[in-house]
Amino acid sequence: MTITFVEDGHPASPAGWAAATTACGIKYRDRDDLALVVSERACSAAAIFTTNLVKAAPVRYDMALMQRSASSLRAVVINAGNANACTGSDGDAAALAMVRATEAALGLPEDSVFVMSTGTIGVPVPVAKILNGIGVAAQGLDAAHGPAAARAIMTTDTKPKYCAVQVALPSGSSITLGGMSKGAGMIHPNMATLLATITSDAAITPACLDTALRRAADLSFNSISIDGDTSTNDTLLVMANGAAGNPEISDLDSPDGAAFFAGLTAICQHLAQAVVRDGEGATRFVTITVRGATSNADAKLAAMTIAKSPLVKTALYGADPNWGRVLCAIGYSGATVDPDRVLLSFGGMRVLEAGLPLPFDECAASDLLNVAEIAIDADLGLGDGAATVWTCDFSLDYVRINAEYRT
Repeated sequence: MTITFVEDGHPASPAGWAAATTACGIKYRDRDDLALVVSERACSAAAIFTTNLVKAAPVRYDMALMQRSASSLRAVVINAGNANACTGSDGDAAALAMVRATEAALGLPEDSVFVMSTGTIGVPVPVAKILNGIGVAAQGLDAAHGPAAARAIMTTDTKPKYCAVQVALPSGSSITLGGMSKGAGMIHPNMATLLATITSDAAITPACLDTALRRAADLSFNSISIDGDTSTNDTLLVMANGAAGNPEISDLDSPDGAAFFAGLTAICQHLAQAVVRDGEGATRFVTITVRGATSNADAKLAAMTIAKSPLVKTALYGADPNWGRVLCAIGYSGATVDPDRVLLSFGGMRVLEAGLPLPFDECAASDLLNVAEIAIDADLGLGDGAATVWTCDFSLDYVRINAEYRT
């Protein structure tokens, strides 16, 4: 099994995929704000959605769609600038209208189109603008337009997020997975977080794809946090059209199944980390690893609590090696903890051992944190459980961006 990242890979990189974009004028001036990603054949599909009880109209539509069409999806239509959340029955009608317009424009059967929206909550959807845009975009499908699709779905993102990987299957076939994500704020499990679309030319059953996606999400999108907020629109979709011609994967524990899962996890982690790197106002990308927990679940609980602590995140912005804030977060995380066993390091420098501070050079420790990518490592000294999560700091710009988001 070999996994290789494709140079300039994107969601239309796998065989049988194309994308298109257009500017509808929903919110942004002088940029595309609608994207189509389309397969030439029916796909196996799986999706994970926000666990927020306030769900946007597209999420409600898609959750029902997946119950009836997990083996026959053909496309996804995505708009930016309007979340279509808290929009009542008009929002439900708008989501359905987007789907039906896409099916009509592409000549696709009913219930073959997935819909996503992102942007401001509680604003009426400019349906006429979007439906007109769908008609325009449908005329411009091309495999080269994958990067443009990733740009079109951005909101407060400062850069598009997309990639692709090729996987050599043990059976002898080669498959490709491509993907794009958007998100820079309201990022925290559970679901995954944000919007993400992953495509593939692999042949795989819907049930196997669903299992693979949930496992990969736990190791990627469900292991990141920017601000602790879970959105109303969070959706992670994967579609596989079988164009690679590999023997259909029906068992994730088979050699081919394991290879597919490894490729899916690689692309999910790349896209999830790209979201953290582009966190609103972020100046530091932070890897937090907790070892020595009583279980992997406990390790992740402790790591995620550190990741979402405002006091830890502001200290990191200031390059302050304030180990007390990290130890405090571990202590209230809900994980099993014996303070007298905890070991803590910043950037490889050990600052705490057996629950007590070690003498260390504060200036040197600050220098280790005053870089773009930093690491926090904790060993709870209780077992074999381990987990790694990714986060960013809280800067002054985070407050400014979110204070001015609607004004």
